[in-house]
Amino acid sequence: MGICPLCNGFKEVQLNCQCGGTMVDSGKEMDFYDDYSAYMEIDQLKLEDGYPNSFSDHQCPHLFTCLSCQKDQVLLIEE
Repeated sequence: MGICPLCNGFKEVQLNCQCGGTMVDSGKEMDFYDDYSAYMEIDQLKLEDGYPNSFSDHQCPHLFTCLSCQKDQVLLIEE
Protein backbone atom coordinates (compact mmCIF):
# COMPACT_ATOMS: atom_id res chain seq x y z
CA MET A 1 0.00 0.00 0.00
CA GLY A 2 1.45 3.32 -1.09
CA ILE A 3 0.93 6.71 0.51
CA CYS A 4 -0.85 9.32 -1.60
CA PRO A 5 0.78 12.74 -1.09
CA LEU A 6 -2.52 14.56 -1.76
CA CYS A 7 -4.63 12.42 0.58
CA ASN A 8 -2.05 12.92 3.33
CA GLY A 9 -1.48 16.65 2.77
CA PHE A 10 2.18 16.35 1.73
CA LYS A 11 1.58 18.00 -1.63
CA GLU A 12 -0.88 20.26 -3.45
CA VAL A 13 -1.62 20.27 -7.17
CA GLN A 14 -2.72 23.40 -9.04
CA LEU A 15 -4.69 22.74 -12.23
CA ASN A 16 -6.24 25.16 -14.67
CA CYS A 17 -9.41 24.25 -16.52
CA GLN A 18 -9.85 24.68 -20.27
CA CYS A 19 -12.29 27.51 -19.48
CA GLY A 20 -9.51 29.37 -17.65
CA GLY A 21 -10.87 28.67 -14.16
CA THR A 22 -9.09 27.04 -11.27
CA MET A 23 -9.61 23.36 -10.53
CA VAL A 24 -9.62 22.20 -6.90
CA ASP A 25 -8.94 18.73 -5.51
CA SER A 26 -12.22 17.17 -4.43
CA GLY A 27 -10.52 14.07 -3.01
CA LYS A 28 -10.24 10.45 -4.09
CA GLU A 29 -12.61 9.70 -6.95
CA MET A 30 -13.56 6.38 -5.33
CA ASP A 31 -15.02 8.24 -2.32
CA PHE A 32 -17.87 9.36 -4.59
CA TYR A 33 -18.91 5.89 -5.81
CA ASP A 34 -21.56 5.27 -3.15
CA ASP A 35 -22.40 5.99 0.50
CA TYR A 36 -19.95 3.43 1.90
CA SER A 37 -16.97 3.63 -0.47
CA ALA A 38 -15.19 6.24 1.68
CA TYR A 39 -15.04 3.63 4.46
CA MET A 40 -13.78 0.69 2.37
CA GLU A 41 -10.19 -0.52 2.01
CA ILE A 42 -8.41 1.67 -0.57
CA ASP A 43 -6.45 -1.14 -2.23
CA GLN A 44 -9.61 -3.22 -2.62
CA LEU A 45 -11.39 -0.33 -4.32
CA LYS A 46 -8.43 0.20 -6.67
CA LEU A 47 -9.07 -3.27 -8.09
CA GLU A 48 -12.55 -2.12 -9.17
CA ASP A 49 -12.10 1.60 -9.89
CA GLY A 50 -12.05 1.39 -13.69
CA TYR A 51 -8.34 2.24 -13.96
CA PRO A 52 -6.65 -1.07 -14.86
CA ASN A 53 -3.24 -0.20 -13.42
CA SER A 54 -4.03 2.06 -10.45
CA PHE A 55 -3.27 -0.74 -7.98
CA SER A 56 -0.17 -2.20 -9.66
CA ASP A 57 1.27 1.22 -10.58
CA HIS A 58 0.55 2.70 -7.12
CA GLN A 59 -1.65 5.54 -8.35
CA CYS A 60 -4.46 7.30 -6.53
CA PRO A 61 -7.24 8.70 -8.79
CA HIS A 62 -8.20 12.18 -7.58
CA LEU A 63 -11.22 14.15 -8.76
CA PHE A 64 -10.59 17.79 -9.61
CA THR A 65 -13.52 20.19 -10.11
CA CYS A 66 -13.46 23.58 -11.82
CA LEU A 67 -14.74 26.40 -9.63
CA SER A 68 -16.04 28.30 -12.67
CA CYS A 69 -17.71 25.79 -15.00
CA GLN A 70 -17.99 22.77 -12.63
CA LYS A 71 -16.19 20.47 -15.11
CA ASP A 72 -14.61 17.39 -13.50
CA GLN A 73 -11.25 15.82 -14.35
CA VAL A 74 -9.52 12.80 -12.85
CA LEU A 75 -5.78 12.93 -12.30
CA LEU A 76 -3.78 9.82 -11.33
CA ILE A 77 -1.43 10.78 -8.49
CA GLU A 78 1.75 8.74 -7.94
CA GLU A 79 1.94 7.25 -4.46
